[in-house]
Amino acid sequence: MGNPPRNGEQGEFILITKAKDLVEHTFLMTSERRFPKKYRSIVVRLQDLSLDIFAHIQEANELDLSDPQEFRERRYEQKKALTKCKTVLFLIELSFKRNVISKDQCAAWTKYVLDVKYMTASWRKKDRERVTTQRRNAPPY
Repeated sequence: MGNPPRNGEQGEFILITKAKDLVEHTFLMTSERRFPKKYRSIVVRLQDLSLDIFAHIQEANELDLSDPQEFRERRYEQKKALTKCKTVLFLIELSFKRNVISKDQCAAWTKYVLDVKYMTASWRKKDRERVTTQRRNAPPY
């Protein structure tokens, strides 16, 4: 299960909200009005990737840090989310270079992705630190 937030520490839950915001913004940006039909494959890919990012974050949040196997799965899900963020960033840049979106739209959309990417990376790092500390403080068998 996801860890409940401590005072001042709400990373996972804020991250889920940010991932939802990314999905909503991606679907808004990839409307037919904005992207011509010839870019349909990019649209589908962007939509699928944003949904995948949300799903990986959601799945990672459900896994238990205290179980070594689930901890490995959680890190894997976090890594998949990070990798897909990089792909979305590339596709946003490609859309800008093809003059499908404006510079301002590119910047705003990129911010949504970077928020999720940086928060996921931070969450992943904090998980590693928590588990390392737990293992160090665990009583010997």
